[in-house]
Amino acid sequence: MRKLRMGMIGGGRNAFIGAIHRLAANMDGLIELSCGALSSIPEIALLSAQDLFLPESRSYTNYEEMIVAEAALPSDVRIDFITIVTPNFAHFAPAMMALEYGFHVVIEKPMTFSLEEAKLLQQKVLETGLILCLTHTYSGYPMVKQAKAMINDGKLGKVRKIWVEYPQGWLSTLSEKEGNAQAAWRTDPSKSGKSSVMGDIGTHAAHLAEYITALKITDVCAELNTIVEGRIMDDDGAVLLKFDNGAKGVLIASQVATGEENALKIRIYGEKGGIEWLQHEPNTLIVKWLNEPTQILRAGTNYGYLSSFATHNCRTPGGHPEGYIEAFANIYRNFALTLNCKLEGIKPALEMLDFPTVEEGVRGMAFIDNVVASSKSDKKWTSFKV
Repeated sequence: MRKLRMGMIGGGRNAFIGAIHRLAANMDGLIELSCGALSSIPEIALLSAQDLFLPESRSYTNYEEMIVAEAALPSDVRIDFITIVTPNFAHFAPAMMALEYGFHVVIEKPMTFSLEEAKLLQQKVLETGLILCLTHTYSGYPMVKQAKAMINDGKLGKVRKIWVEYPQGWLSTLSEKEGNAQAAWRTDPSKSGKSSVMGDIGTHAAHLAEYITALKITDVCAELNTIVEGRIMDDDGAVLLKFDNGAKGVLIASQVATGEENALKIRIYGEKGGIEWLQHEPNTLIVKWLNEPTQILRAGTNYGYLSSFATHNCRTPGGHPEGYIEAFANIYRNFALTLNCKLEGIKPALEMLDFPTVEEGVRGMAFIDNVVASSKSDKKWTSFKV
Protein backbone atom coordinates (compact mmCIF):
# COMPACT_ATOMS: atom_id res chain seq x y z
CA MET A 1 0.00 0.00 0.00
CA ARG A 2 2.34 2.67 -1.26
CA LYS A 3 2.99 4.83 -4.27
CA LEU A 4 5.10 3.41 -7.07
CA ARG A 5 8.50 5.08 -7.20
CA MET A 6 9.50 6.53 -10.58
CA GLY A 7 12.87 7.60 -11.92
CA MET A 8 13.02 9.88 -14.97
CA ILE A 9 15.63 10.09 -17.71
CA GLY A 10 15.45 13.36 -19.65
CA GLY A 11 12.65 15.87 -19.24
CA GLY A 12 14.54 18.62 -17.42
CA ARG A 13 14.43 22.39 -17.82
CA ASN A 14 12.84 23.62 -21.08
CA ALA A 15 11.75 20.09 -22.07
CA PHE A 16 8.08 19.99 -23.10
CA ILE A 17 7.30 16.30 -22.78
CA GLY A 18 8.95 15.71 -19.39
CA ALA A 19 6.48 17.98 -17.63
CA ILE A 20 3.59 16.24 -19.41
CA HIS A 21 4.78 12.87 -18.13
CA ARG A 22 5.13 14.14 -14.58
CA LEU A 23 1.66 15.66 -14.58
CA ALA A 24 0.15 12.49 -16.02
CA ALA A 25 1.99 10.20 -13.62
CA ASN A 26 0.93 12.32 -10.65
CA MET A 27 -2.75 12.69 -11.55
CA ASP A 28 -4.10 9.61 -9.76
CA GLY A 29 -1.79 9.63 -6.75
CA LEU A 30 -0.38 6.21 -7.63
CA ILE A 31 3.14 7.35 -8.56
CA GLU A 32 5.81 9.63 -7.11
CA LEU A 33 8.95 10.96 -8.76
CA SER A 34 11.84 9.72 -6.60
CA CYS A 35 14.95 10.40 -8.66
CA GLY A 36 16.11 11.65 -12.03
CA ALA A 37 18.88 12.09 -14.57
CA LEU A 38 17.01 14.95 -16.18
CA SER A 39 19.47 16.18 -18.79
CA SER A 40 22.56 15.06 -20.68
CA ILE A 41 24.17 18.34 -19.55
CA PRO A 42 25.24 17.78 -15.90
CA GLU A 43 24.60 21.34 -14.73
CA ILE A 44 21.08 21.36 -16.18
CA ALA A 45 20.41 17.88 -14.79
CA LEU A 46 21.19 19.05 -11.25
CA LEU A 47 19.35 22.35 -11.57
CA SER A 48 16.30 20.52 -12.96
CA ALA A 49 16.38 18.13 -10.01
CA GLN A 50 16.44 21.13 -7.67
CA ASP A 51 13.43 22.58 -9.50
CA LEU A 52 11.52 19.39 -8.67
CA PHE A 53 12.78 19.20 -5.07
CA LEU A 54 14.52 15.87 -5.58
CA PRO A 55 17.00 14.97 -2.84
CA GLU A 56 20.61 15.68 -3.75
CA SER A 57 21.54 12.03 -3.19
CA ARG A 58 19.11 10.97 -5.91
CA SER A 59 19.82 13.72 -8.41
CA TYR A 60 21.99 12.17 -11.10
CA THR A 61 23.98 13.60 -13.99
CA ASN A 62 23.62 10.60 -16.33
CA TYR A 63 21.35 7.60 -16.67
CA GLU A 64 24.11 5.01 -16.12
CA GLU A 65 24.88 6.49 -12.73
CA MET A 66 21.19 6.57 -11.84
CA ILE A 67 20.41 3.00 -12.80
CA VAL A 68 23.43 1.52 -11.02
CA ALA A 69 22.89 3.59 -7.87
CA GLU A 70 19.16 2.90 -7.68
CA ALA A 71 19.63 -0.82 -8.20
CA ALA A 72 21.99 -0.87 -5.21
CA LEU A 73 19.43 0.70 -2.85
CA PRO A 74 17.25 -1.41 -0.53
CA SER A 75 14.05 -2.72 -2.10
CA ASP A 76 11.89 -0.46 0.06
CA VAL A 77 13.73 2.63 -1.21
CA ARG A 78 14.76 2.11 -4.81
CA ILE A 79 12.55 2.99 -7.74
CA ASP A 80 10.07 0.57 -9.31
CA PHE A 81 10.27 1.84 -12.87
CA ILE A 82 12.02 4.31 -15.14
CA THR A 83 10.39 6.77 -17.53
CA ILE A 84 12.45 7.73 -20.60
CA VAL A 85 11.58 11.05 -22.25
CA THR A 86 14.69 11.70 -24.35
CA PRO A 87 14.77 12.17 -28.16
CA ASN A 88 14.48 9.03 -30.33
CA PHE A 89 18.19 8.32 -30.65
CA ALA A 90 18.60 8.23 -26.86
CA HIS A 91 15.81 5.73 -26.08
CA PHE A 92 17.39 2.33 -26.59
CA ALA A 93 20.48 2.38 -24.37
CA PRO A 94 18.77 3.55 -21.15
CA ALA A 95 15.74 1.30 -21.78
CA MET A 96 17.92 -1.76 -22.28
CA MET A 97 20.04 -0.97 -19.22
CA ALA A 98 16.93 -0.39 -17.11
CA LEU A 99 15.53 -3.78 -18.08
CA GLU A 100 18.88 -5.47 -17.47
CA TYR A 101 18.91 -4.04 -13.93
CA GLY A 102 15.35 -5.20 -13.24
CA PHE A 103 13.40 -1.98 -13.70
CA HIS A 104 10.10 -1.71 -15.55
CA VAL A 105 10.05 0.96 -18.26
CA VAL A 106 7.75 3.69 -19.57
CA ILE A 107 9.05 5.15 -22.81
CA GLU A 108 8.15 7.81 -25.35
CA LYS A 109 7.33 6.91 -28.94
CA PRO A 110 8.71 5.96 -31.35
CA MET A 111 10.20 3.35 -29.05
CA THR A 112 13.70 3.32 -30.54
CA PHE A 113 15.86 4.78 -33.29
CA SER A 114 15.64 1.64 -35.46
CA LEU A 115 13.62 -1.53 -35.91
CA GLU A 116 16.64 -3.62 -34.94
CA GLU A 117 16.82 -1.85 -31.57
CA ALA A 118 13.08 -2.32 -31.06
CA LYS A 119 13.39 -6.08 -31.58
CA LEU A 120 16.23 -6.27 -29.06
CA LEU A 121 14.07 -4.49 -26.47
CA GLN A 122 11.20 -6.83 -27.24
CA GLN A 123 13.44 -9.84 -26.66
CA LYS A 124 14.70 -8.40 -23.38
CA VAL A 125 11.14 -7.79 -22.17
CA LEU A 126 10.27 -11.40 -22.98
CA GLU A 127 13.39 -12.65 -21.18
CA THR A 128 12.85 -10.60 -18.03
CA GLY A 129 9.06 -10.63 -17.73
CA LEU A 130 9.18 -6.90 -17.00
CA ILE A 131 6.62 -4.40 -18.27
CA LEU A 132 7.38 -1.84 -20.98
CA CYS A 133 4.70 0.79 -21.51
CA LEU A 134 4.79 2.90 -24.68
CA THR A 135 3.08 6.28 -24.41
CA HIS A 136 0.93 6.36 -27.54
CA THR A 137 -1.18 9.07 -25.94
CA TYR A 138 -4.21 9.02 -28.19
CA SER A 139 -5.15 5.46 -27.26
CA GLY A 140 -5.80 6.83 -23.75
CA TYR A 141 -8.87 8.86 -24.71
CA PRO A 142 -12.15 7.33 -23.42
CA MET A 143 -13.99 7.70 -26.73
CA VAL A 144 -11.14 6.07 -28.64
CA LYS A 145 -11.60 3.13 -26.30
CA GLN A 146 -15.35 3.26 -26.92
CA ALA A 147 -14.76 3.05 -30.68
CA LYS A 148 -12.48 0.06 -30.15
CA ALA A 149 -15.05 -1.70 -27.98
CA MET A 150 -17.85 -1.14 -30.50
CA ILE A 151 -15.79 -2.57 -33.33
CA ASN A 152 -14.63 -5.48 -31.17
CA ASP A 153 -18.28 -6.25 -30.30
CA GLY A 154 -19.17 -6.33 -34.01
CA LYS A 155 -21.58 -3.40 -33.83
CA LEU A 156 -20.25 -1.90 -37.06
CA GLY A 157 -19.90 -5.24 -38.81
CA LYS A 158 -16.78 -6.15 -40.75
CA VAL A 159 -14.46 -3.16 -41.09
CA ARG A 160 -14.03 -2.14 -44.72
CA LYS A 161 -12.40 1.29 -44.83
CA ILE A 162 -10.11 3.31 -42.56
CA TRP A 163 -9.17 6.97 -43.02
CA VAL A 164 -6.70 8.47 -40.55
CA GLU A 165 -5.00 11.83 -40.85
CA TYR A 166 -2.61 13.83 -38.72
CA PRO A 167 -1.95 17.32 -40.12
CA GLN A 168 0.26 19.80 -38.28
CA GLY A 169 1.60 23.16 -39.42
CA TRP A 170 4.44 23.84 -37.00
CA LEU A 171 7.20 22.97 -39.51
CA SER A 172 5.78 25.10 -42.32
CA THR A 173 8.96 27.20 -42.19
CA LEU A 174 12.59 26.18 -41.79
CA SER A 175 12.30 26.62 -38.03
CA GLU A 176 15.10 24.16 -37.30
CA LYS A 177 17.47 26.84 -38.63
CA GLU A 178 15.80 29.54 -36.53
CA GLY A 179 16.61 28.30 -33.04
CA ASN A 180 13.69 25.89 -32.54
CA ALA A 181 15.28 23.05 -30.56
CA GLN A 182 12.26 20.75 -30.93
CA ALA A 183 12.37 21.16 -34.70
CA ALA A 184 16.15 20.78 -34.84
CA TRP A 185 16.35 17.22 -33.53
CA ARG A 186 13.17 16.05 -35.23
CA THR A 187 14.53 17.04 -38.65
CA ASP A 188 18.01 15.63 -38.05
CA PRO A 189 18.33 12.03 -39.35
CA SER A 190 21.09 11.28 -36.84
CA LYS A 191 18.61 11.94 -34.01
CA SER A 192 15.16 11.33 -35.52
CA GLY A 193 15.76 8.19 -37.57
CA LYS A 194 14.70 7.27 -41.10
CA SER A 195 11.67 9.56 -41.26
CA SER A 196 10.69 12.78 -39.56
CA VAL A 197 6.98 13.02 -40.35
CA MET A 198 6.23 9.30 -40.06
CA GLY A 199 8.41 8.82 -37.00
CA ASP A 200 6.95 11.77 -35.16
CA ILE A 201 3.24 11.69 -36.05
CA GLY A 202 2.67 8.99 -38.70
CA THR A 203 3.33 6.31 -36.10
CA HIS A 204 0.56 7.81 -33.94
CA ALA A 205 -1.88 7.58 -36.85
CA ALA A 206 -0.89 4.03 -37.74
CA HIS A 207 -1.12 2.91 -34.11
CA LEU A 208 -4.55 4.47 -33.72
CA ALA A 209 -5.84 2.62 -36.81
CA GLU A 210 -4.53 -0.73 -35.59
CA TYR A 211 -5.52 -0.13 -31.96
CA ILE A 212 -9.16 0.76 -32.61
CA THR A 213 -9.78 -1.95 -35.22
CA ALA A 214 -7.49 -4.68 -33.81
CA LEU A 215 -6.41 -5.18 -37.43
CA LYS A 216 -2.84 -5.33 -38.69
CA ILE A 217 -1.37 -3.50 -41.68
CA THR A 218 -0.17 -6.02 -44.28
CA ASP A 219 0.78 -3.86 -47.29
CA VAL A 220 1.64 -0.22 -47.94
CA CYS A 221 1.92 2.10 -50.92
CA ALA A 222 3.67 5.24 -49.72
CA GLU A 223 5.03 8.59 -50.83
CA LEU A 224 7.18 10.81 -48.62
CA ASN A 225 7.85 14.44 -49.50
CA THR A 226 10.13 17.24 -48.36
CA ILE A 227 8.10 20.39 -48.93
CA VAL A 228 10.08 23.13 -47.18
CA GLU A 229 13.13 24.14 -49.20
CA GLY A 230 16.38 23.53 -47.35
CA ARG A 231 15.05 20.77 -45.10
CA ILE A 232 16.98 17.50 -45.22
CA MET A 233 14.19 15.17 -44.04
CA ASP A 234 10.61 14.46 -45.09
CA ASP A 235 7.89 16.70 -43.64
CA ASP A 236 4.86 15.32 -45.48
CA GLY A 237 3.57 11.94 -46.58
CA ALA A 238 0.66 9.76 -47.59
CA VAL A 239 0.20 5.99 -47.39
CA LEU A 240 -2.36 3.64 -48.89
CA LEU A 241 -2.91 0.69 -46.56
CA LYS A 242 -4.15 -2.88 -46.72
CA PHE A 243 -5.22 -4.70 -43.55
CA ASP A 244 -5.30 -8.37 -42.64
CA ASN A 245 -9.09 -8.68 -42.96
CA GLY A 246 -9.12 -7.20 -46.47
CA ALA A 247 -9.98 -3.66 -45.37
CA LYS A 248 -8.39 -0.73 -47.23
CA GLY A 249 -7.07 2.44 -45.67
CA VAL A 250 -5.56 5.86 -46.22
CA LEU A 251 -3.08 7.53 -43.86
CA ILE A 252 -1.99 11.15 -44.28
CA ALA A 253 0.62 12.84 -42.08
CA SER A 254 1.98 16.32 -42.64
CA GLN A 255 3.97 18.81 -40.60
CA VAL A 256 3.53 21.54 -43.21
CA ALA A 257 -0.27 21.85 -43.18
CA THR A 258 -0.06 25.57 -42.50
CA GLY A 259 -2.33 26.75 -39.72
CA GLU A 260 -3.12 23.29 -38.35
CA GLU A 261 -2.28 22.39 -34.76
CA ASN A 262 -2.61 18.68 -33.90
CA ALA A 263 -5.62 17.85 -36.02
CA LEU A 264 -5.59 14.07 -35.60
CA LYS A 265 -8.77 12.50 -37.00
CA ILE A 266 -9.88 8.95 -37.74
CA ARG A 267 -12.91 7.54 -39.58
CA ILE A 268 -13.66 3.83 -39.73
CA TYR A 269 -16.46 2.26 -41.76
CA GLY A 270 -17.93 -1.22 -41.46
CA GLU A 271 -20.81 -3.05 -43.09
CA LYS A 272 -23.39 -1.66 -40.63
CA GLY A 273 -22.03 1.79 -39.81
CA GLY A 274 -19.04 3.99 -39.19
CA ILE A 275 -17.35 6.02 -36.45
CA GLU A 276 -15.59 9.37 -36.49
CA TRP A 277 -13.30 10.78 -33.80
CA LEU A 278 -11.03 13.82 -33.79
CA GLN A 279 -8.66 15.05 -31.12
CA HIS A 280 -9.94 18.63 -31.28
CA GLU A 281 -13.24 17.32 -29.85
CA PRO A 282 -12.05 14.27 -27.91
CA ASN A 283 -15.11 13.78 -25.68
CA THR A 284 -17.30 13.10 -28.72
CA LEU A 285 -17.64 9.95 -30.80
CA ILE A 286 -19.86 10.23 -33.88
CA VAL A 287 -21.51 6.97 -34.92
CA LYS A 288 -23.13 6.78 -38.36
CA TRP A 289 -25.54 3.94 -39.04
CA LEU A 290 -26.68 2.40 -42.32
CA ASN A 291 -30.42 2.66 -41.64
CA GLU A 292 -30.64 4.77 -38.47
CA PRO A 293 -30.01 8.40 -37.52
CA THR A 294 -26.47 9.46 -36.69
CA GLN A 295 -25.65 8.99 -33.02
CA ILE A 296 -23.43 11.20 -30.84
CA LEU A 297 -21.80 9.55 -27.82
CA ARG A 298 -20.15 11.68 -25.17
CA ALA A 299 -17.58 10.89 -22.49
CA GLY A 300 -18.88 11.48 -18.97
CA THR A 301 -22.48 10.77 -20.00
CA ASN A 302 -24.25 8.01 -21.98
CA TYR A 303 -23.01 5.52 -19.41
CA GLY A 304 -25.75 3.15 -20.47
CA TYR A 305 -24.19 3.11 -23.93
CA LEU A 306 -20.47 3.21 -23.16
CA SER A 307 -18.22 0.20 -22.66
CA SER A 308 -16.40 -0.57 -19.41
CA PHE A 309 -13.15 0.35 -21.16
CA ALA A 310 -14.48 3.83 -21.89
CA THR A 311 -15.99 4.42 -18.46
CA HIS A 312 -12.86 3.10 -16.72
CA ASN A 313 -10.99 5.97 -18.38
CA CYS A 314 -13.57 8.74 -17.85
CA ARG A 315 -12.63 11.09 -15.02
CA THR A 316 -15.25 13.85 -14.84
CA PRO A 317 -19.02 14.25 -15.26
CA GLY A 318 -20.38 15.24 -18.64
CA GLY A 319 -19.63 18.76 -19.78
CA HIS A 320 -16.19 18.90 -18.18
CA PRO A 321 -13.61 18.56 -20.96
CA GLU A 322 -10.99 15.87 -20.66
CA GLY A 323 -8.03 16.23 -22.95
CA TYR A 324 -4.43 15.39 -23.69
CA ILE A 325 -3.14 15.30 -20.10
CA GLU A 326 -6.01 13.07 -18.98
CA ALA A 327 -5.42 10.68 -21.88
CA PHE A 328 -1.74 10.55 -20.96
CA ALA A 329 -2.70 9.96 -17.33
CA ASN A 330 -4.97 7.06 -18.34
CA ILE A 331 -1.96 5.28 -19.83
CA TYR A 332 0.06 5.88 -16.66
CA ARG A 333 -2.82 4.78 -14.42
CA ASN A 334 -3.42 1.54 -16.32
CA PHE A 335 0.31 0.82 -16.30
CA ALA A 336 0.51 1.56 -12.56
CA LEU A 337 -2.52 -0.59 -11.74
CA THR A 338 -1.07 -3.46 -13.78
CA LEU A 339 2.34 -3.10 -12.14
CA ASN A 340 0.76 -3.03 -8.66
CA CYS A 341 -1.10 -6.24 -9.48
CA LYS A 342 2.13 -7.82 -10.68
CA LEU A 343 3.96 -6.81 -7.49
CA GLU A 344 1.12 -8.22 -5.36
CA GLY A 345 0.70 -11.42 -7.42
CA ILE A 346 -2.84 -10.49 -8.49
CA LYS A 347 -4.27 -10.91 -11.98
CA PRO A 348 -5.06 -7.46 -13.42
CA ALA A 349 -8.43 -6.68 -14.98
CA LEU A 350 -8.55 -6.38 -18.76
CA GLU A 351 -9.29 -2.66 -18.44
CA MET A 352 -6.00 -2.22 -16.56
CA LEU A 353 -4.02 -4.04 -19.25
CA ASP A 354 -5.29 -1.64 -21.90
CA PHE A 355 -2.10 0.33 -22.64
CA PRO A 356 0.49 0.14 -25.45
CA THR A 357 3.44 -2.20 -24.88
CA VAL A 358 6.66 -3.29 -26.54
CA GLU A 359 4.74 -5.10 -29.29
CA GLU A 360 3.19 -1.82 -30.46
CA GLY A 361 6.67 -0.29 -30.25
CA VAL A 362 8.05 -2.87 -32.66
CA ARG A 363 5.17 -2.38 -35.08
CA GLY A 364 5.66 1.38 -34.94
CA MET A 365 9.30 1.07 -35.95
CA ALA A 366 8.34 -1.44 -38.64
CA PHE A 367 5.78 1.04 -39.97
CA ILE A 368 8.49 3.68 -40.40
CA ASP A 369 10.81 1.22 -42.17
CA ASN A 370 8.08 -0.05 -44.48
CA VAL A 371 6.83 3.41 -45.44
CA VAL A 372 10.37 4.62 -46.22
CA ALA A 373 11.07 1.50 -48.27
CA SER A 374 7.79 1.81 -50.15
CA SER A 375 8.40 5.47 -50.90
CA LYS A 376 11.78 4.60 -52.41
CA SER A 377 10.46 1.60 -54.33
CA ASP A 378 9.23 1.62 -57.91
CA LYS A 379 6.53 -0.91 -56.95
CA LYS A 380 2.97 0.23 -56.34
CA TRP A 381 2.55 -2.01 -53.26
CA THR A 382 5.13 -3.48 -50.88
CA SER A 383 4.48 -6.09 -48.20
CA PHE A 384 4.61 -4.94 -44.57
CA LYS A 385 7.58 -6.67 -42.95
CA VAL A 386 8.32 -6.79 -39.22
